[in-house]
Amino acid sequence: MARYVLRRVGLALITLFILSVVVFVVASVLPGSVGRAILGPFADQQSVDQLNKDLGQDGSLISRYLRWAGNALTGDFGDSFKYRRPVMDFVPTALWASVKLALMTIVIVVPLGILGGVVAALRQGKAADRFLTIAGLSLAVTPEFVVGIVLILVFAVNLGWLPAGGSAKGSLWEQFQVLLLPSLTLTAILFGYLSRMARAGTIEALNADYTRTATLKGLKRRTVLRRHVLRNSLLPTIAVIASQMAYLLGGLLVTETLFNYRGLGLLIFEAAGDRDIPMLMGAVFIVGALAMLMTLLADVLIAWLNPRVRLGSKA
Repeated sequence: MARYVLRRVGLALITLFILSVVVFVVASVLPGSVGRAILGPFADQQSVDQLNKDLGQDGSLISRYLRWAGNALTGDFGDSFKYRRPVMDFVPTALWASVKLALMTIVIVVPLGILGGVVAALRQGKAADRFLTIAGLSLAVTPEFVVGIVLILVFAVNLGWLPAGGSAKGSLWEQFQVLLLPSLTLTAILFGYLSRMARAGTIEALNADYTRTATLKGLKRRTVLRRHVLRNSLLPTIAVIASQMAYLLGGLLVTETLFNYRGLGLLIFEAAGDRDIPMLMGAVFIVGALAMLMTLLADVLIAWLNPRVRLGSKA
């Protein structure tokens, strides 16, 4: 088990390093100048050059990356080019906003997705199975902004039950109201994928030898489902939930923009548009680290629950 965990940690660190290099290079070689983006198109070139020098943008690409990486290892992601304040004054607040949205989405979509997948598997080939499968696939391929706009028109504009956007601040009830529509938007997108995984795992477990043996022993169907089917069928779903949490923390650009929700996705988008490299690098690096951590935890949990995974990794 220790060997398996060390191998996963090593792969995660390599992936994080490659991610930081790719993002830094792409952000640095984009057309235009950082100083020009900050000062605007009418600033004189001398002022632009001086600002680039003050921001440390006049060195080579390698030297700038090494300087950033050295500082990042100590937790210092530099000062934002746009706001002239430390990046860590902004990232934790935006991260916490995205975490709240991600957690609420997970609380909604995980029970619904697992329930839908299990029901579809138990009714395989019947009307309920076909309905849930078609509904899940239809929602999965529908763009986020389409689902979000429909929800805004129905529940915010026509019915007036919920706000059309804003920040998750104030009382718990006020935060719940702000978070509900974007959470439902993401739930609609993720439901199909999660339910399909739960359905496939449940069908495989239902057809397994241990399920037939338990049934032949005379155990009640409810007991067989709880003790044998669900425990084994939901193993693949654990990895899916972890990957979706990683997506929900850093891939909320469309949803956060649509609902004007000040989370990490919107922060990354604005930093990329402003060529605010320290802000962009700091936010992306933290998202990548959290994504690697959640994926690692999912892999370890699956290996612990299913020894065949970790034993197979030694081959």
